[in-house]
Amino acid sequence: MLDQGPFDGVHRMLPREGMPEYVRKMRDTYVITPNAPLYHREFHYYCLEEWYEQGLSRDADLKEVFHYDEEARFIMGELGTCEAALCPEFEESVIEDRGEHEVICDSVGRHVLCFKGRRSGFMPEYVDHPVKDRRSWEENIKWRLDPESPERYANLDERMTEAKKHAANGEMIVQILVGGYMYLRSLMGPADLLYVFYDNPELVRDCMETWFRLADRVIATHQRYVTLDEIFFSEDICYNNGSLISPDMIREFLVPYYQQLVANVRSRQIDRSRHLYVQVDSDGHVDPVIPLYQEAIGMDVMSPFEVASGCDVVELGRKYPDLVITGGIDKRVLAQGKIEIDRMVERVLPPMRKRGGYIPTCDHGVPAEVTLDNYIHYRKRCVELGG
Repeated sequence: MLDQGPFDGVHRMLPREGMPEYVRKMRDTYVITPNAPLYHREFHYYCLEEWYEQGLSRDADLKEVFHYDEEARFIMGELGTCEAALCPEFEESVIEDRGEHEVICDSVGRHVLCFKGRRSGFMPEYVDHPVKDRRSWEENIKWRLDPESPERYANLDERMTEAKKHAANGEMIVQILVGGYMYLRSLMGPADLLYVFYDNPELVRDCMETWFRLADRVIATHQRYVTLDEIFFSEDICYNNGSLISPDMIREFLVPYYQQLVANVRSRQIDRSRHLYVQVDSDGHVDPVIPLYQEAIGMDVMSPFEVASGCDVVELGRKYPDLVITGGIDKRVLAQGKIEIDRMVERVLPPMRKRGGYIPTCDHGVPAEVTLDNYIHYRKRCVELGG
């Protein structure tokens, strides 16, 4: 029998008994282990300033206060999340003063209407986007997506040393990248993009070919050092009533690039026995696109299942028994009272723990309306019900 190499998390997976408990919990989740203790983490926060005013220490360790597990993933970046991964980015600047508001040019070339002096904590209003036609695409953006730009790899050795250290601990090595739809939307805007699919499909294909070349080159570089456990597409392709573009458009304009990228990643794995999980993250009502992504790219994991958009993780967990589910905790209920919180978690957590393959998190960032007292109560119940 050939020597497969050391148990270093790169050449071979660390034996289960050698993994820390929090890593075993994460990996048990990904293989959908019924009745396994739930892994505890949170999606994101928009509430911390309010919580500090309500008594949370600014020096508090949130993992300790809220009983989260240690991070069991190491995130490989360099490919964007909500926007195109430009290099160099645009220089942020104020381009118009509107009294209490101002219009800024952000790091990816969008013109954004903001409160004066405030850049976060509210839903931005995008006034303009950098791509309107082939000329603006080539002049403003395409050259900033050069996969050979040396600046993209400036701290590569340092990042890969850190990645290998986490892999040796058994942690999941996750490559996050902006999904095709979210990337296109950041370039053209959600409304104008819909016209471009019809009026200038070749521009869309050129944008996606550029997206693919960049993602494939950067990930190939990372794969010289590590074996990936997951590829995570930050997509946001749905709204309250379903997908923002049709299934046929997804298949025509996104799926071919996704399929080739996933196939290339799998072909380059150092540990060829490792399963590569595919995760898609989208707000909105995602039920209609789940079968499409499962069939087209082998999606294993999805998040964050917005309840206000009709996502019920208990129902979806039954409908899609092979899908790992993250999210599904209604942020609106967390802002109500403890009785309502109890009712929600007692409905969701016991059946999802019995099923396996579930990580409870808020269905988006925890909003400012959620009090610290409510959130502490919610987390206490998660630990009681989830283990």
